[in-house]
Amino acid sequence: MIKMNPNNNYRRTVLAAAVFFLAAGLTSHPAIAQSYPNKPIRIVASQNPGGTTDATARAFADYFTQKLGVSVTVENRPGAGGMIAAENVAHATPDGYTLFVGLHSQLAQAPVLFKKPLIDPDKDLIPVAAVTAGGLPTAVRSSLPVKNVNELVELSRKQVINAGNYSIGSGWHLLLTQLAKETGGQFTVVSYKGTPPMFADLVGQQTDVATGSVISISPFMQRDGLRVIAIISDRRSTKFPDAPTWAEQGFTSPAFSKLLEYNMLLAPAGTPQEVLDKLSSVAAGAATQSPKMANLLEMIGSDEPVLVGAPLLKMISEVWPVYRSLTTELKLTPE
Repeated sequence: MIKMNPNNNYRRTVLAAAVFFLAAGLTSHPAIAQSYPNKPIRIVASQNPGGTTDATARAFADYFTQKLGVSVTVENRPGAGGMIAAENVAHATPDGYTLFVGLHSQLAQAPVLFKKPLIDPDKDLIPVAAVTAGGLPTAVRSSLPVKNVNELVELSRKQVINAGNYSIGSGWHLLLTQLAKETGGQFTVVSYKGTPPMFADLVGQQTDVATGSVISISPFMQRDGLRVIAIISDRRSTKFPDAPTWAEQGFTSPAFSKLLEYNMLLAPAGTPQEVLDKLSSVAAGAATQSPKMANLLEMIGSDEPVLVGAPLLKMISEVWPVYRSLTTELKLTPE
């Protein structure tokens, strides 16, 4: 469970892209890069199987295996807001054989969310690629008497709403905190190690509302009839075309539309630039050349390319400061 703490005044907002550019300029090792890869690669994922983070990691692993000619495996290490997996990779030998896939919100939030984060995402990891998680559907359990966001807010003024959350400091977590601030609603945020257990509890009526990716909610929608009442995005989802965005329902501050979610592929700081370039080049082709990646994007209703290079750094520099400033402004902290 997570609550808002009015005593948390820790402030830190930096433009991550500038640090990443500096990190990428570290000394190169041509001899290493020329032989790379010549042994198996391990991708450490920050979420359990069943959501877009795991699906993204496995799509990259499958495609890298084909293109790089070595075995690429995925290891799931959820927990601590993604920092368990991130720390494992950040402390690995920076040679391109240990990579990280996790939610970019987890990395954006760590410096301002935790008093003593396990790593510094700005310095200890270098971004290689990012894949959109698509518009995120907000769903309520079918027995909850609400059909839209405004009805949810009205109910939350009368009783506490238990909200499942897929990651500490996620965009959804920030949205809920902002929603409580704007409306006076009562929300208890319960965080999980990924979306499958979160939606399982929603179906089991242990919680009232939750948000996750299209790919993670779909099995539960088909089997249990959850009700989607909104989409967290700047546009409607092709998978849930009848569900309006939060902005369409009158909630227009950045927390309701600007905190888009991506799954990022990163390497330890100090990885040779030639290795990073090779990984980035291969990753860029995944959206059009990898059946698994193409299928993932189709499942979430997205035609966005895999972000690499300048577009990736631009996204980080524009979105991460929004996450961090809102976290500081809303005094969000883990309990």
